Amino acid sequence: MTTLTLNLNPIIKLTDDQFFELCQENENIRLERTAKGELIIMSPAGGETGNRNGRLTQQLFNWADNDDSGIAFDSSTGFKLPNGADRSPDASWVKLERWNALNSEQQKKFPPICPDFVVELMSPSDSLKETQDKMKEYRDNGARLGLLINRKSRQVEIYRQDREVEVLESPATVSGEDVLPGFVLNLESIW
Repeated sequence: MTTLTLNLNPIIKLTDDQFFELCQENENIRLERTAKGELIIMSPAGGETGNRNGRLTQQLFNWADNDDSGIAFDSSTGFKLPNGADRSPDASWVKLERWNALNSEQQKKFPPICPDFVVELMSPSDSLKETQDKMKEYRDNGARLGLLINRKSRQVEIYRQDREVEVLESPATVSGEDVLPGFVLNLESIW
């Protein structure tokens, strides 16, 4: 399982609507787009990673259903970040007021908003540096809290606004802090 990057810019610059259509016409392929317009083609997750990602999103959705202060999303949701990139975090959450500020059309396509909370769960084929760069991109585009879960090293990197990245070694749980008050991600089912 690998990730491929295609630079189509010398040939064609896809509009937002064209990129959205491309993704809809190829729904079995996971596509992202960098701020430079490069297409990133990602292979589907393997069974083990898919199961762990499901456990992660299940916990976030359960909390969001009880909290009602925002909307949770799974890895199939694309977001149009302020820098122009189109990204699909493994799990994410947007504060309800920010979500409701979008019009119906924006909510149906790739919402032009950076989630308040993002999680990336590394697959065995993911590059640590590229995933760390993606986490910094989320933070630089407005994510208030981000978690990078590296199952191989049993580490969680925490990305916050205006702070250095914090690395936790084999934590049993990680808090949603003040961004998701009361949310605690149990990592036992993720490791």
